[in-house]
Amino acid sequence: MKPGRAVIVGGSVAGVFAGNMLVQRGWQVDILERAVDALVSRGTGIGRHNELEALLAELGLPPGDDAGIVVEGRTGFDHTGRLFYEYAYWQRLTAWNKVFQPLYDAFPRAYYHNSATVTAIEQDKSGVAARTADGRTFEGDIVIGADGFGSVVRGTVAPDKVPEFAGYVAWRGINDSNDLSADFVANRERLYAYVFVKKGQFIGYPLTGLDGTTDVTTRRYNYLWYYPMDEAALTNLLTDADGVVHDYGIPPAKLRLEPVAAMKEDAYRYVPDNFIELVERAHTTMVQPIYEVDCERMVYDNIILIGDAAHVVRPHVGTGVLKAGQDARALAGSLETGNTLTDALAQFEAARLDYNRFLAARSKLLGSYIERRLDDPADDPSLELTRERIMRISGRPPPPGL
Repeated sequence: MKPGRAVIVGGSVAGVFAGNMLVQRGWQVDILERAVDALVSRGTGIGRHNELEALLAELGLPPGDDAGIVVEGRTGFDHTGRLFYEYAYWQRLTAWNKVFQPLYDAFPRAYYHNSATVTAIEQDKSGVAARTADGRTFEGDIVIGADGFGSVVRGTVAPDKVPEFAGYVAWRGINDSNDLSADFVANRERLYAYVFVKKGQFIGYPLTGLDGTTDVTTRRYNYLWYYPMDEAALTNLLTDADGVVHDYGIPPAKLRLEPVAAMKEDAYRYVPDNFIELVERAHTTMVQPIYEVDCERMVYDNIILIGDAAHVVRPHVGTGVLKAGQDARALAGSLETGNTLTDALAQFEAARLDYNRFLAARSKLLGSYIERRLDDPADDPSLELTRERIMRISGRPPPPGL
């Protein structure tokens, strides 16, 4: 089949991955992003897996010397702060914008449309169109839903697939490394550390500086704490000082002081002394409720879902950005080799659906003991989880069956 025209809803990582992959193959592409201005860094840190590097290199975007911070493995600490396990696993850790920005810069700027809030998607035998709140219409052979967690596109084709709360949140905090104690910098700042606190899991790892620097004097250290919570407590957490309840997540600036203070009080109960300063000294504190979405389809006639629009996977496997890139690569490859659009989209879905659902199941397993508030993952032998196994299979792209 010849290259056609694609409309991509969502201009974050999944959208610019798909846009660049299709432009590289001769497609005409419009990306519709609802944000008024250029997207800024979100989240706190991601892993640059070798598989992700291969996707970026295919687009002529190999990693530079400042692509991330290399860690040689993982270290495990028990609830008292005692080091009990070390596992060698080379990995590069980086910030979200170190992946997004090169992809954004590579895409033709005239076809990346900010302030394009999609309000309707219509399709018929002649093609598909996305309509925006300001009255614009973008027509194409396909529409790609790359609009993430709260996908408008998914809401159009699979309205029953809504995010489901997993029963816990991830508190996250960022420290400048030079604000941490001399003891922490000397003994733990270079570590990718798993701390198995009771009824949760605490993880810390180094993060590039705001300007992408990797030097210990200018970089940062990130923590996340998986923390059980019921629905009523979640609603309270997502309520700001004006009484507004924020659906699914609350901006850090809107967090009330009381829930943060309660979290820190619990940190003194559960987080060991050699890691507590990460919570005490964090200059930025945010919270991420853990949700999941598991679609049984990724193709709906001429409408395709990729990345988090199709599958919101709990973050334990650490492959959200990679999954988006792999979805985009599989779609572009199928459109390049398929004889017809129908055949190409069927080929794409066959390549990605089962694996993405496997990722969802794997991540659900890794979080199951937190959801159930067990003191230790091995407390329920039927889960077949140990602290050591969690350290080996978390934060990496698993082959099926691992």
